[in-house]
Amino acid sequence: MRKYNKNTGELEQAVCNCCGKKLLVEKGILKEGICSVDVEWGYFSNKDTMIHRFDLCEACYDEITGKFRVPVEEEEETEV
Repeated sequence: MRKYNKNTGELEQAVCNCCGKKLLVEKGILKEGICSVDVEWGYFSNKDTMIHRFDLCEACYDEITGKFRVPVEEEEETEV
């Protein structure tokens, strides 16, 4: 979950929705890895027309994806 300053639009806070950890934010810049999920549910789900958003810290991401039966597809980024 991210909170932004209403006047400046600058990021003020980022919290892992799973464990509640406050992630490091300095001068509006997130200084830790975060997994942000935005899901727009469609008509063939039980959440028709709903939008869900959440953020996970790296530890929670690793714990959750470590339980997947089909592993996460990984690719190394060559340009940063």
